[in-house]
Amino acid sequence: MENFPTPARNLVASMTAAAADAPDRAVAFQGAPGANSHIAALEAFPNGLPLPCFDFADAIDAVKEGRADCAIIPIENSLHGRVADIHFLLPESGLVITGEHFLAIRYALMGLGPIGAVREAVSHPQALGQCRHWLKAHGMAPVSYPDTAGAAALVAERGEASVAALAPPGAAALYGLDVLAGDIADADHNTTRFVVLARGGTRPVGEGAWMTTLIFEVKNVPAALYKALGGFATNGVNMTKLESYQRGGSFSASEFYADVEGRPGDVGLDRALDELGFHAKWMRVLGTYRQARKRG
Repeated sequence: MENFPTPARNLVASMTAAAADAPDRAVAFQGAPGANSHIAALEAFPNGLPLPCFDFADAIDAVKEGRADCAIIPIENSLHGRVADIHFLLPESGLVITGEHFLAIRYALMGLGPIGAVREAVSHPQALGQCRHWLKAHGMAPVSYPDTAGAAALVAERGEASVAALAPPGAAALYGLDVLAGDIADADHNTTRFVVLARGGTRPVGEGAWMTTLIFEVKNVPAALYKALGGFATNGVNMTKLESYQRGGSFSASEFYADVEGRPGDVGLDRALDELGFHAKWMRVLGTYRQARKRG
């Protein structure tokens, strides 16, 4: 809690105490109260008790240790790409993906004013990237901070008119700041996708559209990825996301994170996963969950 700026600590303490009284309703999120992840937690779990955590690892630990029923983590943004390295965080955690949530993103510039005095804008690197054209047009230097609402609390703590925060509009009231400019985004489609992490999943039953997330490593041979992914094409399985990454600094083989439509038990997906397992060094399903938004 002491990692948060002073103006946020009383709110964090109150929310932490409420979550501790009912951990089965607690939803861990990264950031100070008022952050986009806080908003996503309230939207996805209207009856939940949001539990603020300073970083992603803290949010995951809260679930692993039973202090929260689940965590909601941002993983990608339509403007600025990857948010959390879920392929690094999740496999070692023992948690599974049980859901997803999409949040439209709009920021406000908040501070002690006036806007003409602002020389620096503090926020999470994602927010700064999503608003970089706006900041450049207004002559404001971006300054990174671990989360958006925490940046607002920091600005309130510093008390300097030359420094403002980019944060969700509601954070201004929480930390006693003035909204200097609103509805800030470099594109109207600015949206962040979140995933819900829990200690255990449920069997995916019922009608509707499903998503399965997996990670795998290909063999270090020619056409390895082509062969590994061939089964998805031949069995009519739509892959909506594929990202490569390196682990351990060896640069000898790539690992991949993928989202595919469908659920285990679907004939086409089962065949595709069997073929992937044959051509890959290893493969692991991170979770199957209902789609919050139809792809395509």
